Amino acid sequence: MSPAPSPTPYQALRHARSRFVPVRGLQIHLLQWGEPQPGVPLRVMAHGFMDVGASFQFVVDALHALGDEACVIAPDWRGFGRTLPPPGTDAYWFPDYVGDLDGLLDALSSDVPVDLIGHSMGGNVAMTYAGVRPQRIRRLVNLEGFGLPDLPPAQAPGRLAQWLDELKTPQRLKPYASLADVAQRLRQNNPRLPADRAEWLAAHWAERQPDGQWQLRADAAHRRVNPVPYRAADAMATWAAITAPTLWVQGGESTPEKFWNGRYTLAEFRQRLAQVRDVRECLLPGAGHMLHHDQPQALAAAMADFLR
Repeated sequence: MSPAPSPTPYQALRHARSRFVPVRGLQIHLLQWGEPQPGVPLRVMAHGFMDVGASFQFVVDALHALGDEACVIAPDWRGFGRTLPPPGTDAYWFPDYVGDLDGLLDALSSDVPVDLIGHSMGGNVAMTYAGVRPQRIRRLVNLEGFGLPDLPPAQAPGRLAQWLDELKTPQRLKPYASLADVAQRLRQNNPRLPADRAEWLAAHWAERQPDGQWQLRADAAHRRVNPVPYRAADAMATWAAITAPTLWVQGGESTPEKFWNGRYTLAEFRQRLAQVRDVRECLLPGAGHMLHHDQPQALAAAMADFLR
């Protein structure tokens, strides 16, 4: 019995150009859809952990179908996609993502506030940046960027010891025999992801190696635990400094409490979100954590109204 044929990959409606921008000793790779327009804020989309900027293609296309032609950029964070880490990097620090974003906006929109959209980890970076540099953000959209559980002080020594041990352990990411296997992995992570979108994403999420195998475009050092404790009080103080109108979007089938095994509840997140002075909320039915993959049209409609 012959194997089932691979699906036809997704066909992008709005095509991006690939470019690199020097920031803080890095060559940050980004995708750019369209060109800057006078009077129209640059739109910056920040991806989540173990993801890439190309992940936003589907929602960019959905916005395009609504007649939205704003210039959009989606960078790859350091150590993800085609943005290489500095030589010798063996750990990643959250403030570095904030610093990279600040340098990127210095280069691309130094005088005009931007519309900042972040998913998951990118949503957390966006919220932090909007609280630290409120004058640089016109509109803020947080897609499932819940933050992390508050780490009790008693756990700090053990977490640091774990990090020290992991520094001595080589980190590796699993290789894949084919691009179809990468697409299958994406669909295992998110069963709501249609096959054509998975096929398209796989080619951006991984690259072929000289031995013919496919490797994820991510530095394996990301697998090491972050030794810096996450403090909810720090997050709330920063979120309270946000001045931009903020849109919070959550997948209707997202289950953060299950993900964190009860260590972080929706009620705790609500306490943090309540610190934001001007926040609107949107629940997206039929979507999980990867809501920009699951329901790009519905998400685009919610974002277009807010950003307009």
